[in-house]
Amino acid sequence: MRHLALFLFLFSPVSVWAGPPTLFGDFTQGGLVFGRTAPNIKIEFDGRKVRVDEDGGFIFGFGRDFPTKANLFWTPANGQKRVVILHIRARTYKTQRIDGLPPKMVTPPSFSTERIRRENQKIAKIRLLDSPVPWYASGFILPVEGFISGIYGSQRILNGKPRRPHYGLDIANKPGTPVVASTDGRVALADGDLYYTGGTIMLDHGHGLTSVYSHLETLSVSVGQFVRQGEQIGSLGSTGRATGPHLDWRLNWFNQRLDPSLLLGPIPKQ
Repeated sequence: MRHLALFLFLFSPVSVWAGPPTLFGDFTQGGLVFGRTAPNIKIEFDGRKVRVDEDGGFIFGFGRDFPTKANLFWTPANGQKRVVILHIRARTYKTQRIDGLPPKMVTPPSFSTERIRRENQKIAKIRLLDSPVPWYASGFILPVEGFISGIYGSQRILNGKPRRPHYGLDIANKPGTPVVASTDGRVALADGDLYYTGGTIMLDHGHGLTSVYSHLETLSVSVGQFVRQGEQIGSLGSTGRATGPHLDWRLNWFNQRLDPSLLLGPIPKQ
């Protein structure tokens, strides 16, 4: 029902009016929000001009530690900027401890520094994409079946050393399990050997929304290829710095790291 409601919300007719935008989604840290307005209205959020498509649709999102209050600015045709005050629910995140890892899994060797910097720059550039197509409107599905082994926002302590929070959803299964596109999109990155994430695919879903599929054993797509929701893009593996076979699935709205599980509803237990 959530997917149906989202579809109807995104594609319902837009009346031309100067009222505040209509908003739908998760007003919580890690959440993605969908908006509807008149096509000629300008939207700004978090210091960024938000793309509004020709039907008046737009999106924006909140990262893991986003403030609990924010302003959404909208400017109607008369040019007078107005504001909607948003209240974002704060979350409490779990702590995960993993001990007994090889030292290289905790602290990368110094000779890898340049490679890591180069790869991070490539990924950061893709996260700046602002394609003028609402491919995200296809909705969201779980990209692989399996056991949920890691959740968004959790703080990992590796061999007693606190690391950066986890920004994805980890799904464990046997190597070779098919991985599909969660949402329509175009392949922006397809690399079989990144330092941290191994076999990695990034999909551009339009309007600043990108997804990441990491630790893949095989890749079935190439850069520039358009894929439909449910189409296989690779297979699950344990490449890169992985402690076992799993998919690390992430979702970003520009620099805001989102929680993909919020877009799925209840995830079936395996």
